[in-house]
Parts: sequence; C-alpha cells; structure tokens
Amino acid sequence: MKTLSFLRQTVLFWIALAVCQAVSADEGMWLFNDLPRDYLKTKYGFEPTDEWTRHVMLSCVRFNSGGSASFISGTGLVLTNHHVGADTLHKISDARHNYLRDGFHAKTPAEEIKAPDLELNQLVAIEDVTERVGAAVTAEMSAAEAFAARRAVMSKIEKQSLDATGLRSDVVTLYGGARYHLYRYKKYTDVRLVWAPEAAVAAFGGDADNFEYPRYCLDVCLFRVYTDGKPVKIDHFLKLSPKNVVEGELIFMPGNPGSTQRIFTVAALKFQRDRYVPFVLNLLHRQEILYQQYALDGDEQRRQVRRDMLGVQNARKAYSGILHGLQDPACLAHKQAEEAALRAKVQSDPHLKPYADAWKTIEETQARRVKLLGKTASFAAKPYDIAQTLVFMAAEDQKPNSKRLREYRESARASLEQQLFSPAPIHADLERAKLADSLGFFVEQRGGDDPLARKVLDGKSPQARAAELIAGTKLIQIAERRRLAQGGRAAVDASTDPMIELAKLMEPEARRIREIEDELDELERQAYAQITSAVYAIKGTSTYPDATFTLRLAFGQVKGYVENGRIIPPWTTVGGAFEHEKKHGAKEPWKLPRRWNARRGKLNLETPFNFVSTADIIGGNSGSPVINRDAELVGVVFDGNIQSLTGRHYYSDQLARAVSVTSNVIVEALKKIYDAERLVEELAR
Repeated sequence: MKTLSFLRQTVLFWIALAVCQAVSADEGMWLFNDLPRDYLKTKYGFEPTDEWTRHVMLSCVRFNSGGSASFISGTGLVLTNHHVGADTLHKISDARHNYLRDGFHAKTPAEEIKAPDLELNQLVAIEDVTERVGAAVTAEMSAAEAFAARRAVMSKIEKQSLDATGLRSDVVTLYGGARYHLYRYKKYTDVRLVWAPEAAVAAFGGDADNFEYPRYCLDVCLFRVYTDGKPVKIDHFLKLSPKNVVEGELIFMPGNPGSTQRIFTVAALKFQRDRYVPFVLNLLHRQEILYQQYALDGDEQRRQVRRDMLGVQNARKAYSGILHGLQDPACLAHKQAEEAALRAKVQSDPHLKPYADAWKTIEETQARRVKLLGKTASFAAKPYDIAQTLVFMAAEDQKPNSKRLREYRESARASLEQQLFSPAPIHADLERAKLADSLGFFVEQRGGDDPLARKVLDGKSPQARAAELIAGTKLIQIAERRRLAQGGRAAVDASTDPMIELAKLMEPEARRIREIEDELDELERQAYAQITSAVYAIKGTSTYPDATFTLRLAFGQVKGYVENGRIIPPWTTVGGAFEHEKKHGAKEPWKLPRRWNARRGKLNLETPFNFVSTADIIGGNSGSPVINRDAELVGVVFDGNIQSLTGRHYYSDQLARAVSVTSNVIVEALKKIYDAERLVEELAR
C-alpha cells in the first residue's frame, strides 16, 4: 500500500473543490430514474434519452453473491469480474478440479457448469413509494413503533408487488430515509459458468498490486443465463465497441455500488474513525492469520481457503485506506465547516428549525453504537449460519408477514431458500477452524465468566467445543435442512442437533441486539431524513443518494493522472504485462500463466489491457460494464486505485480512478490464448 501522503493528496483536492452535497466534477452514483441530464448536456453535449437509459438498465444484472455484471449477447452471455465469479468457481471446484486457480473453458454448451446457488437480478422497473411508506409513520410514535410500522408497510408493498407481477420486489431506502423506491427485478437462478481465466492473470500482482496502478489484470469471467433448460433470449444486451478507448472519452458505468456514507455527519465519521473501522480491521487481521495457518496444512487446505483469504486481504487493504483517510486531520475539516454552516442556517430559519435536533440524535446514536461493538450473538461458520437461519425462520413464520424480520418476509423467501439449500460443498475442517476462532472471540469480548459465554462453551475450550459441534451436526446434509425447514417450529424445537441447540441458546441475545440495532437505525433514518430535507430546502434536490447495492449510473472520462510528479498514463498494454512480469523476476504473484508466455508471439502487444477513468465507484461496482455514448461495451470495472479508497466518504476526480479491463484485451485473449472462437463469434453477432 502507498503511504498516507497519497491519500492526503486526495483529501486536500477534495477540500479545495468542496464536494459534499453540492455535486462537482463527475461525482455521483445516480438513480436511473433521476439522471443528471442537464449536467451531462452542458459539460459533455450528451443527453441520455429514455430509450438509451432503459436499454442500459435492462442490459445490467446484479450478482447476489456481491457484484455487478451485464448481458453481452442475445443468448444470455453475462460478463463480470473473475473475483465476482470466484464464489462460484470455488464452490464448483474440488480436490481434482481447481477452477479458481486454473480457470475454465466450456468448449460446448453441454460443458457449461451450473452454479450451485447463484442468483442474478435484472432491474426492470422503479416506482416511488415514498408517500405510502411515510404515511405509515406518525410523529407520536416511538422509534421502535416507527420501525415496526415502516417494516410492515414495506413488507406489504413488496408482497403486493410480488403477487401482482411475479417479480422480486424490494423497497429501497434512499437519501437516509427521505425517499423510498420499489425496485422490481427479473430473477435468474439457472446460471452456468462458461469461461474463466487463470487466477494468475485475473489477479496478476496479487495482494501487492491490489488497489495500485498501473495494472495488468484480466479480471473477467463469463456466465450464461438459462430458462427452462435453454439459454435465455435477451433483447437488451451490450455490444462490444470495435474501437479502443481514447483519452478524454466520456464513459458510463452502470452497476450496483454497495455502500457509501457520504451523508454521514461529523459525529458519525468520528465513530467510524475511532471505533468501527479499527474494530473491523482487528477482526480482519485475526481472520487473515487464521486462514494463513489453515492453508499451511496442505494443498487441499490452501484451495479450500483461497477464496476467503482473497476476500479478507482485499477488505483489510480497503479498510486500511479508509482509516488512513479518516485519521488525516484534513479529512473532516471541510465536513466540519460545511456542517456548522448548515446547522447555523437551520437554526436561523423558522421553517427549518424543527430539524435542528437531528445532528444531536446522530451523536447520541453513535455513543450507543460504541457499546454494541463486539457484542456479537452469532458465529462465523457456515453450519452455524444455517442453524441460525432455521431457528429464526421457524419463529418468524409464526408471525404475519408484516411483522417479520426483513430477510424472512414472503417476497424474499425464494432467495433465502436458494441459499439455505445450496449444494455448495461445506468443508468440515475449515468450518471447525473458523468456528473455534469465532467462539474464542466471543469469549474474549464477554469474558470467561459471562453466563452466556459459559453456556456456549459448555465446560470446554473453544477448540474442543467447535470440534464437538461440527462433528455432531447434520446440517451439512441438504436433506436435513429441508426436513427442519418443512417441519417448521415443531421440528426445530424437537431437534437435538447440537448446532440447532446452540442457535436456540443464542436466539434471545441475537434478537435483543437486533432490536437495539433496529432502534438505532430508525433513529438515524429519521435524523438523516431531516438533514436531507434541510439540504434540499437550502441547496435544491440535484444530488444523488448514498449507495445501497442497487443499480446506479456513474460517468467520467478516460483520464490518467499525476502522482508525485510522475505522469500515470490512462491505459496499459499487453506488452506492459510481460514487462511487469520480467521486472519482478517472474515470481509469484507476478508470474503469468504458462500459456500466456507460450503464445506471446501471437498477441498484439499494443492492445490496451487496463485503463483508468474518473467515474465515481465503490465496492459492489466490481463487474460493472463500461460503455460509451452509443452504449457499446469498452470495458469492465474491477478495482480502484489507492486514492479511490476515500470514496466511501467523499469523492475527488483529481487522483482517484476506477480501474477497468478493456473489452479489446478480452477478445484478444479469448481468440489467441484460450482458443475460444465460439465465444468470440457470439460476441460479434
């Protein structure tokens, strides 16, 4: 990772440009039903038509495992990142076939491998339901009552939509609670792997090059969507551009950014800086050590843990960058000044004064959140996740749909069951190691004499208790999960499975903590809605909401940057990848796959490999297509540079860049490295 001075540059540029609520430069993760058309027309001479917008929206899909993607053929071919597809690559692998490491290529449709539990969501409609949700909450309600009323009406809206349309229906909270939109999705659950490159080129440079630039990564893979056992026929998909990107070119990135916190107050950011992010980093370091130790036991153990290891390393590096930015005194300087000015205006305006206590509410909730840190009531092991789901589902199913926890509502049941009954392998040794560490952490946080901790361990060490639980549970078997789910409350209550018994023991504490978190969420939701309303009243409504892992449109220019006096070019080339390998002695993780070196002479070494742009992205955008004005595919996002890590809280286009794979190198590799002419022909149609 680069030093803090690089992050400081980003922060100082951001302050100079004063980008917070008032949008400047190419900032924004915009709603598809509220695009900044005037800005695009004024700055770029481009105005997205309704037809263009709908075509792009329908060409995009979301991975339920986390990530974005797009249709790129009329026969259901889907393009995303290798690291987004890694979850499936890992689950379909075994001791004989390591698809995550070695890659995969289905030379015929019959060879395409079905993902065990993958769900893709295609957004097809958006409806504003703000008035319906808002009408359910009255001023005299307590936070708990308001939360329950809001949850009930959202579940009702979703159920009505599902019954009327058959589409997955989610009510999404926007602008901190000032707006609510109903998103309807067409859901695909028969998704099959078509092609993936080797990990050595998909993640060329490994953890060392992660969040760095220049880069040389073929971080892509291809899936295909099926319906009724046949490839789906798609009307809206992205055709590949025949041209390379050029510097200064306007590009768009439709995708599903996961979570930003740009609406956060100073108090909330300080909680992130002083408490939450350090806490998360400590957990990530702990998990990384656990996985490293497990991987030392052998090749198979290394394979089993590789996906988890990569995820933890990526998160650790990302959170380190976030923390460095928050710890820089310059980070909060502009936010503090802007917040003080906004609060002064609210206090002086009789119409806005009712919003004056919103900031105090946020401060109070942060103080309460400090006390919740480490107060977990769950354990990090797949069999326990299954047990907890079954225990909660049995109880929630006894309630009316409107009173259930959100994840157990009727409109979400199909997706929940797809995960619950997933045939993906569960590795007992790995889960035992994860559970032992999680039990140990639980006892550390509560103390060895804590009554609940003593009951959880049942007189044993965390390691012995974990071994007992994993050895005794039958939840690794799908048939047993189905039996308990179908039997409902009676079957779960009668179960003597040790993992179910542990989940039943933890249920009261888990619900107690959940109720506190829900109350705090509701208090913050109301407070941020008031702050947003104040901003609207003063500055107008031309801004975008924080990311919510729903479809948004970002845009920017293909553009290099200057770092410490060094000019960083907007793109790299295939030839540069071989030079990068040579520079590092062709040693891991800078060692290209054997077939790349064997076929080097066939490649056009001038083909652009990766490129950077000023588009505003965050985690969840991975796999987002990059398109030009004509909605042609020119690339796919896979990362940001180190300066982009402050993007969770603020944005600047001076140094922060989104990093993408070019569509040109995808075709070049398919044709000349992987002998995938069938796919190349399909992309050309």
